[in-house]
Amino acid sequence: MPACVRHPDRPTGLRCTRCHRPACPECLRDASVGQHCVDCVAEAKRTTREPVTVAGARVSTTPVVVPALIGLNVLVYVVTAALAGNLMQNTGSGFFQSWTLVPMYTADGDWWRILTSGFLHIGAVHLLMNMLALWVLGRDLEVVFGWLRFIAVYLLSLLGGSAAVFLMGDMAQPVAGASGAVYGLMGAIAVAAVRLKLNLRPILVVIAVNVIISVTIPGISLLGHLGGIVVGALTSAALLYAPAKRRTTWQLTALLGVFVLIAALFVTRDLQLADLVCRMTANGRACGVLG
Repeated sequence: MPACVRHPDRPTGLRCTRCHRPACPECLRDASVGQHCVDCVAEAKRTTREPVTVAGARVSTTPVVVPALIGLNVLVYVVTAALAGNLMQNTGSGFFQSWTLVPMYTADGDWWRILTSGFLHIGAVHLLMNMLALWVLGRDLEVVFGWLRFIAVYLLSLLGGSAAVFLMGDMAQPVAGASGAVYGLMGAIAVAAVRLKLNLRPILVVIAVNVIISVTIPGISLLGHLGGIVVGALTSAALLYAPAKRRTTWQLTALLGVFVLIAALFVTRDLQLADLVCRMTANGRACGVLG
């Protein structure tokens, strides 16, 4: 019998059904028709175009980012609740108070609040509702976008919600929660449904119900929700409608453009609030306002 092409010391009666060279069982892999040698399998991987989603992401069915985000939000809540000494109500910790989004403090230099506030939650019920929504909406969107694009949509939506609060919200009202990012996912899934030609009615009903809840229940930041949903829809459209030939370049440019726009809004509003903040905070003495 002929010897295996990769192992000359092994006689074999088997052959690769693709290249017809003799190969031992160790060097063969099952194929749709017959068996292929490892060399043909490797060549097929190099020459076969890998399938991608409509957003250009590798096809995958297992979400990774969404469970990680849920774990991070839960961890932050546990830390704040432990510091507050109350498992169900965590707002009493100094850690919580230094991370919430308060426009007055943000304009006074606490810029980290525009991001950190999106990982805080006011009580266990607030956390549970947002994490449930994140899981339901995010697991399918992560499959469509891929984990890098999904992170971009999530974080930009979070910043969009913070920008809306900073631009038009109460200067002294603290705001916290992942709702801006979650509403961004609502906007993103609506755009994805249009792009994939799916039934929009269930998605629009869910969005409408959540907007009504935001308007009718006191204590909920409507501005943060609206800012998140607008940015989420905008970034999703940039990812899903990018031309296939230059998809990556187009997407990166669009995402960077959205980020620059949000940053410009923050800086512009900060300049407008400079004098007011000097009058309202203890730093007024350094500004020459309070004498």
